[in-house]
Amino acid sequence: MTDTSSDLQKYGVPFYGAGWVPYNHIKSKLASQEKIEEDKKEEKDPTPSNDDEITTPLNYVVLAGGGGEGRSGIPNAIVVSHVNFTSNSLSDQPVVKHETGSDLPYRMTVHPHGDGIICAFQQSCRLFEWKESEGNEVHKLGVKVSEKVLIQLEDVGQQLALTFNSEGSVLAVGGEDGSLRVLKWPSMKIVLNEAQAHSSVKNLDFSCDGKFLVSLGSGLCRIWDVTSSKVVASLAKGNDEVFAFCRFSQINDKNPHLYIAAVTDYGGSILTYNTTTWKRIRTSRVVREAISAFNVSSDGKFLAVGTVGGDLFIINSANMRVQMMVKKAHLGLVTALTFSPDSRALVSASLDSSARLTLIKDKTGSGGMTWMIILMVLLAIAVYFMKEKGIIP
Repeated sequence: MTDTSSDLQKYGVPFYGAGWVPYNHIKSKLASQEKIEEDKKEEKDPTPSNDDEITTPLNYVVLAGGGGEGRSGIPNAIVVSHVNFTSNSLSDQPVVKHETGSDLPYRMTVHPHGDGIICAFQQSCRLFEWKESEGNEVHKLGVKVSEKVLIQLEDVGQQLALTFNSEGSVLAVGGEDGSLRVLKWPSMKIVLNEAQAHSSVKNLDFSCDGKFLVSLGSGLCRIWDVTSSKVVASLAKGNDEVFAFCRFSQINDKNPHLYIAAVTDYGGSILTYNTTTWKRIRTSRVVREAISAFNVSSDGKFLAVGTVGGDLFIINSANMRVQMMVKKAHLGLVTALTFSPDSRALVSASLDSSARLTLIKDKTGSGGMTWMIILMVLLAIAVYFMKEKGIIP
């Protein structure tokens, strides 16, 4: 099913990363800081505050990327866009555009409880914090470089994968050189420091309960027990497969799955693994082109796939069938995908400097209603013929 319920905006920055902004957590932190400042002011001038004012919930997405070190004129920046679910649109202008000079934020991860954004630059990783901006009456969100220096991630080379666990208490970072570091947050105490986890670490993800970390190389996937820092399973690729992305199913039920998106000679496939036996239980070819971005919704119902040709696919995890498709969602390859926390929307980003908001249509409810109508019609026809035949009065 081709979908048109989406909105595209261009921001002048080729994007490499995207993440949903945990605005409620950020708002609470900023409000606490503001309350302290207001209390100090009220001691001097007891003016009534507007704490009881009703405000509309705000949603934001953060994107990162740029043109690199060259003099192309294309900025390197962290961009924040407002998401309007009423009009199904992204803001036509960024709410925030924080430029990072000649340093390209090549990868990024957002702290789930509002502690900020960590970006991976060519040599080091840097923390950016949220701040309250006074330049806009509606969107008061801003970004600033943190005073906290991530010493353990200084001069470590290019990192290709960064992720927090769901609680935001552990950070995993994987390097182009194959190194894997797992650190407690915010203390940055090193839990695991493996110099040669892979030839190059391509992707990382924590299980929903935080017990396991999956690390991915081109031909080998490793499952780490976070507590013991030991490898509990190694998953090898098939003959024509190249591993690209890994995600745990985010449903915290009895049978969570591990998904690996792989590029094959025939396009892109999703490999499904049992997280108890670590055995592959299904291989599903889902697209004809190579997969360039992959993610899983927080409710576990949907998988999102972006391709090198700029197409976008939303797949039902129950049957691995394409539920929605946006052909040429972007002019360039899709580089990042992020679901909203409530799983009702997806933001995709691309090297063509665009971001797209797509609302997800859950066909389960409408399909059930359709069958109900069909059954009612068939029942009415049956009753009519039974009356005609005199079977019922």
